[in-house]
Amino acid sequence: MEIEALRDDEMINHASSSSAEGKINGRVNIKLLGIFRRAYGSDTIRVKIEKNIQLRELIQELVDSSEDLRRVLIDPELETPLPNAVILLNGKDISVLNGLETPIKDGDEIVLIPVIHGG
Repeated sequence: MEIEALRDDEMINHASSSSAEGKINGRVNIKLLGIFRRAYGSDTIRVKIEKNIQLRELIQELVDSSEDLRRVLIDPELETPLPNAVILLNGKDISVLNGLETPIKDGDEIVLIPVIHGG
């Protein structure tokens, strides 16, 4: 698997060495809000997908391209973004879909919204 992480109007390429069978070519837009935008350095990321991929894999690729984003998005103990973010896929909270296992397809829009913890 190969990823090229770029900022602003550039694109992350998510490629696999898998066979042509089951391949999907498409683009996904990811919108980052609040601290996620500041950590990544951009509010919108376009990702080119070239295989079947689940949301969990896409987020992993994204945080692998930015250590600052990993630090604010991924809970270090649980190793998941869920305590720190509300994640929307095409306007729906992923909790009403298939969570992080939700398949991603061409044209999808993912929004990462930071959760504020207090006590």
